Parts: sequence; structure tokens; C-alpha cells
Amino acid sequence: MHKSFLVWAAVLGALAVVLGAFGAHKLKELVDSTGIETFKTGVTYQFYHVFALIATGILFAYAPGSQLEWAGRCFIIGIILFSGSLYLMTMLNVTGNVGLKGIGIITPIGGVFFIAGWICLLMGILKIKA
Repeated sequence: MHKSFLVWAAVLGALAVVLGAFGAHKLKELVDSTGIETFKTGVTYQFYHVFALIATGILFAYAPGSQLEWAGRCFIIGIILFSGSLYLMTMLNVTGNVGLKGIGIITPIGGVFFIAGWICLLMGILKIKA
């Protein structure tokens, strides 16, 4: 499982760089400053949780356990839901198709997964016998 967390982290990290570059260079031509900040928040939280996923993968290799496994899963799901929903809202704003008002509810659900991931990570660390 630790290798898959590290693979996910590498892919999501590369994607964060690509999206961050897009946000910094092209997005300002397409949306207002609020849209840029929304997108930037998605990239920032994606990066934070990529690093958390790397740490989880490394710890899981050292001391496998269900808490660390769930931490990694929660971080991945959180990135997809939290950051993904912010990217989607920004892109819907670009296209003028803002009719999907329910998209915004996905963001806090992703945030809950981030919190759950950190709690699982803590529980997994506390179980490690040093």
C-alpha cells in the first residue's frame, strides 16, 4: 500500500505544479481575482496534502497499520473532492456555466476528509512503537 500512496503523491504533485502554472500564467486572462484565489486555494491544499501523503506512504512502509492506510485514502479523497471541486467551480466560472450550484457543497466534504486523514495519521503515529 505504501508504494501506491507514493505513486499517488507523485502524480498529484506533478498535477499540482501543472495546475499552479496554469493558474499563475493563463487563468488571469479568463477569470476575476476571486476565481484566481479559489483556484489558488485548490492548488495550495493539494500541495499540502501531497506532502502528507508522502509522509503517510513512508510511515506505512516503516510501520504498516490500518490507521495509516486510512490516512492515505482520506488524503487522496480529500484532494479529489476539495481541490477538484474548487478547480471545477473555477472552470464553470470560465465557461459562464455556473448553473451547478450544488458543486460548492463538495468542497467542505473534501475538507472533512482532510481532517479525517490528519486524525488517522496521528492515530497511526501514536501506535508506532519506538
